[in-house]
Amino acid sequence: MQVGRVAAAVAVIGAVISGCGGPSQAGTAVFVGDNAIPIESVQSQLDTALAKKDVMAQITAQGGSTAGLARSIVTRAVVHDLLARRAADEGIVVTDAQVDARIAESGGADALLGRLPYDLPMLRQRVHDDLIAAQLAQREVGGLVVTADLVAATSRDAADATAATLQAGGAQADALFTDQRTSVRGQPFDAASSPEEASTVLFGVPVGTVVAFQPSPDQSTWIVARVTDRRTNATADPAAVSSISQTQLVAIGQRLLQPTAEQIGIRVNPRYGVWDPIQMQIVGEDQQVGTILPPVAS
Repeated sequence: MQVGRVAAAVAVIGAVISGCGGPSQAGTAVFVGDNAIPIESVQSQLDTALAKKDVMAQITAQGGSTAGLARSIVTRAVVHDLLARRAADEGIVVTDAQVDARIAESGGADALLGRLPYDLPMLRQRVHDDLIAAQLAQREVGGLVVTADLVAATSRDAADATAATLQAGGAQADALFTDQRTSVRGQPFDAASSPEEASTVLFGVPVGTVVAFQPSPDQSTWIVARVTDRRTNATADPAAVSSISQTQLVAIGQRLLQPTAEQIGIRVNPRYGVWDPIQMQIVGEDQQVGTILPPVAS
């Protein structure tokens, strides 16, 4: 049974929805721990994007939503903050020269700015962040293995009920694994050989956590998983590690930010939505794709 990567596509277009999140967050788009990201900075980036008519036309044609652009901008601010914290903690340094090289490898700044809703400073920040995320992943991916018990469900309600049973444990939880067609125990996921799975919520939660999520919105299947083990010292195939793409490394690195986000807290102004730890992004309240249940205290 494969878990599949959590869908995390973000569409962008439109203007910020009016309204505030109450006195404590008036003027603030999101708190990342104690750090406040002001609405003013979100609006500035939004204005830059909206001025790029050709880019916005392409995004609109791809199904962009009014709220999507603002959520994308605020999500990037959250990820930027979390990456800065991890980089400082782990001594990861990205130089201007590295950013220049990555931009050149991707076709140059002019070409990128012609198809992305960024100005040059924001483009450089995005590339800088991606390089940090990739380095973070490279440090851990070779030894990272997560093991989980998995149960398939056919609806959100069934998945939530199964997750509650699995979290409680005991005989009822054991009974979930009687049908080997829809369940498996002790399934290992090696980050090096399964980089797509390594970017999912399974790799962002502690042992004992139960998660329920829908791997693809195009399918009816839900996955309920209980993480039973997490190793960071496994021996990986060097060829598998070297074959992981830059895009995959960035996705894994961002997933590895999940414990930091949980520890410090992400508090979003309701005008933008809510933080979804399964997708690692800000979404509308009706767009959360699953449930995370913490380990039961022994």
